[in-house]
Amino acid sequence: MKTTIQQGGSSSEAERLADFVLFTQRSCILNLASELNKGNVSFPQFFLLTYLSSEEYLTMSDIAKKMGHSTAAATGLVDRLEKLGYVERVHAAEDRRKIMVRITSHGIDLVSKMRGEIAVNLADVMSEMDEEEADTVNHARTALNRNL
Repeated sequence: MKTTIQQGGSSSEAERLADFVLFTQRSCILNLASELNKGNVSFPQFFLLTYLSSEEYLTMSDIAKKMGHSTAAATGLVDRLEKLGYVERVHAAEDRRKIMVRITSHGIDLVSKMRGEIAVNLADVMSEMDEEEADTVNHARTALNRNL
């Protein structure tokens, strides 16, 4: 992102984008917090569910690495989500000692619901943007798409 701004954008454009990100992040987090509290799910647990929703399964070491936690802490996250019915542990076919974690349909439903809530929240924010703000967001989207 820095490279794109230095080459083609301005620091004021980056500052406007930073303001947009902070505002939308705050708005989305407040909305997420109230929804997740209903299901007794923490932010780290929800982030783990989002990882699992895009993978067939993850090993405990994969989870620890993605979450930036120790394996013991990752095990605690999985234990709680398993008790709530959002994930399940299965044995790997090639090595029954290896435990794989996958999201359940209940977990997929929660992630889908939260993505929908975030999309609605962002659409509301974006509908109130002026043309300059919309241009900043579109420029950032284009730059991010190039770098993905």
